[in-house]
Amino acid sequence: MIRILFGAAFAALIASASWAADFKPAVVFDKGGKFDKSFNEGVWNGVRKFVADTGVEVLEFQVTNETQREQVMRRMVRHGATVVLAVGFAQADAIDAVAADYPDRQFAIIDVFWLNRPNLRQYSFKEHEGSYLVGIAAALTSKTGRIGFVGGMDIPLIRKFACGYVQGAKEVRPGIEVLQNMTGTTPAAWNDPAKGAELAYGQIDRGADVVYHAAGATGLGVIRAVADAGKLAIGVDSNQNALAPGHVLTSMLKRVDLAAYRTFKDAMDGKFTAGVVTLGLAEGGVDWAQDEHNADLVSGEVRAAIERAKADVIAGRTTVHDYVQDSNCPF
Repeated sequence: MIRILFGAAFAALIASASWAADFKPAVVFDKGGKFDKSFNEGVWNGVRKFVADTGVEVLEFQVTNETQREQVMRRMVRHGATVVLAVGFAQADAIDAVAADYPDRQFAIIDVFWLNRPNLRQYSFKEHEGSYLVGIAAALTSKTGRIGFVGGMDIPLIRKFACGYVQGAKEVRPGIEVLQNMTGTTPAAWNDPAKGAELAYGQIDRGADVVYHAAGATGLGVIRAVADAGKLAIGVDSNQNALAPGHVLTSMLKRVDLAAYRTFKDAMDGKFTAGVVTLGLAEGGVDWAQDEHNADLVSGEVRAAIERAKADVIAGRTTVHDYVQDSNCPF
């Protein structure tokens, strides 16, 4: 069973949890909620699989404001959590502080690589590599020669998605134009579907017929708008092909579910290690989604081009620009 903790019920539920005495896992989801159909939900899928495979109960909390992050982590540890997974870079300061104060506990965080604690595992993904593949898909599918990108919060991580996307598109179709918009500069940018729809409609009005989003729950508005306009969207993080069948060309998969599952399983098996774990195409950490919902949208020619590009990246024949390492996106 997975316990969901909110507000005053936190202490009562945590006290009644019937975990094994030596292993008590916990996860702190970020804003947008675990059913955002994207980033948080990908983590949720990994947690859910861990529970199904092991029968071990996982304590969870969904952050709704900034002050909760560190507070809830400390409560979890004080009440027995032995390993705590934090979802998203915004929780970096909180988990760093708590990990420093509880050196006998284990901690992990997704989308962070710059902290340095001997009891902290950090997961970094090569989102630029997955975005490169869907950029190829978009460019080769577009009929107008103009495609779009809608990001969430304007941070280097999301620029990393955008730059990889543009590189893939321009390598297979040099003359293509890529329209780009970011939703905002605060965490609210992850949970504003109306703004996502507005930005998508604006790009469609300017000729874009394929629009990729990397915007969390905001991207749900992007997908709805693109589908309503009869164009093609590209999903992100989780497989979003089924959200608008016939109108989602593909999704860039970011396998945060693997990070969640591996964190808890390694901790349970006594194999937990600290440091940075980097997951890209070669490690199965990113990919593009193929299923019955987009089978008729991706031609054999496009599928072959994507798979060739994927093989070239894995083999080291192609290097995809990493905006986080070099903010001069050359494409």
